[in-house]
Amino acid sequence: MKKSIIFSAPSGSGKTTVVKHLLNVMGDNLAFSVSATTRKPREGELDGREYHFLESSVFNQHIQDNAFLEYEEVYAGILYGTLWSEVHKIWNANKAVIFDVDVKGGLNLKRQFGEQALAVFLRPPSVEILMDRLTKRSTEVEHQLKERIAKANYELSFEQQYDLVVVNDDLSTTLKECEQIVQNFLNK
Repeated sequence: MKKSIIFSAPSGSGKTTVVKHLLNVMGDNLAFSVSATTRKPREGELDGREYHFLESSVFNQHIQDNAFLEYEEVYAGILYGTLWSEVHKIWNANKAVIFDVDVKGGLNLKRQFGEQALAVFLRPPSVEILMDRLTKRSTEVEHQLKERIAKANYELSFEQQYDLVVVNDDLSTTLKECEQIVQNFLNK
């Protein structure tokens, strides 16, 4: 079972919440691919759980060593990437790998995996609601918030390149819909 499920969305759309829910209810069949990043951990984040937090020099060495399946500079000076070692570890455990990645990274993964992958774009109901969610999250200062909103507008232009688009308007409905989508894909 070398299947991959990719969830992508603009920051603040709820993809991490959806992926965590799917892992809770379908953990026998799924495992999370922990991405690597050069950004600093936020309060409460642990290395190896939310991300592999790497110094830029280490990240760049991994690039040179072809250790990444894909990587992107998501924000100025901040790199994110998917390590091959994470994917192989999950597949070797006979589970499908689930990704929570940025929009370009998700499309790169879809191209790599082809029919072995299901790419789901999680869309906020509106940019205004997205901005409200990001403001309430309080993880960014004002200039970072503006950068994320500008990036979200750009990322929304890629949604039609995904296999499915789910609008995250009502969280409980979104979670049920995503459960069904993933189950159907795993049963194929």
